[in-house]
Amino acid sequence: MAKIYQMFEIPEELQNKALEALELARETGKIKKGANEATKAVEHGTAALVLIGADVTPEEIVMHIPGLADEKKIPFVFINKQADIGAACGIDVGCTAVAIVKTGKGKEIVETLVNQVKALRG
Repeated sequence: MAKIYQMFEIPEELQNKALEALELARETGKIKKGANEATKAVEHGTAALVLIGADVTPEEIVMHIPGLADEKKIPFVFINKQADIGAACGIDVGCTAVAIVKTGKGKEIVETLVNQVKALRG
């Protein structure tokens, strides 16, 4: 069941692309891990893409990020399991949210993903 902050469903294929882009950005670019750091990156307008866990409890930890990202015109995607975000970040625990600040070698994937998410949202 979708959480209250989850505005739209992301197909599994797009989630995998987002996680792949995150891994590339971690290795060759720059990322900000956690809800607080992702929020700061969105507020400062430095985020290229934000990944948000769809299974975060309590919801209040991340429910402000989609609205803020929309306001700043920063694309975001929901990932079903925060454990997958953590693994893509290279940590052994789940990660509630992460912002890709510098895409590195994942630039093309991020651009494609952003266009697909825009089309999905209408």
